[in-house]
Amino acid sequence: MEYHNPVLLKETVDGLNVKPDGVYVDVTFGGGGHSKEILKRLGDKGKLFAFDQDQDALRNTIDDSRFTLINENFRYIKRFLRFYGAKKVDGILADFGVSSHQFDVAERGFSIRFEADLDMRMNQQNTLSAFQVVNKYDEEQLKQVFLQYGELRAAPAMARLIVEQREVQPIVTSEELKAVLKKFLPPRHENKVLAQIYQAIRIEVNQEIEALKEFLEQTPEILNEGGRLSLISYHSLEDRLVKRFIRNGMFEGEPERDMYGNFEVPLKKVNGLIVPSKDEIKINSRARSAKLRIAEKI
Repeated sequence: MEYHNPVLLKETVDGLNVKPDGVYVDVTFGGGGHSKEILKRLGDKGKLFAFDQDQDALRNTIDDSRFTLINENFRYIKRFLRFYGAKKVDGILADFGVSSHQFDVAERGFSIRFEADLDMRMNQQNTLSAFQVVNKYDEEQLKQVFLQYGELRAAPAMARLIVEQREVQPIVTSEELKAVLKKFLPPRHENKVLAQIYQAIRIEVNQEIEALKEFLEQTPEILNEGGRLSLISYHSLEDRLVKRFIRNGMFEGEPERDMYGNFEVPLKKVNGLIVPSKDEIKINSRARSAKLRIAEKI
């Protein structure tokens, strides 16, 4: 089975406007699909750095003198690029989705299809897992996780029920969690609601929103003038942050305007929103919610 089928492969790499002698970063290496496509377009003097916090992804490293794989979270992009002598780059690519490999390996606990211990860690060295979130967070914390990251209207009742149940015994596996929340899983919509529950816990376990914000805030400083960002989001929480940052250079409020009513922002959007074709979705159903946004450093 392929580790990960890259989504919007051509469109995302096209968005970088790759220069043969440029320096590029793929911050979500995974199976290396996007990285391989970038390397095809680089000349002998080009350079590609890649980030991935998942140990499993290291097995996919590419044997190429122009390529360096960094086993870290992309929230530390500036620090580690500097460590490797790259203060400025010409393009940054990110595919924020969970990899097919992570979904398909049952024991990782990402998929609603398998019974597994509650885990969901993208970095398996981290101490915070789905087990800790479900069994150690207090009721208010759980409610906020389900509300903010799963957009679940039943979040207060779900949190209360989990807290009541774990007082009897810990909730250890995905099937046990499903059993506890069974009353919130109507047969016709069970998979949809489960996906929202899993998404909420996964985002909390991996601190995905905080990592995304930290990453985006560093990109204007790292990019050369005319450098590109090519970013794929999969759910509205991510996409809203990406869209807002490209437009305003911030996540909340509006940038200050000058006396003429104009404001300066570090990025400008390139083209409009790009989504997968029907043909791509047929081949790779996980592409169906992907949204690609491209921006250029001004």
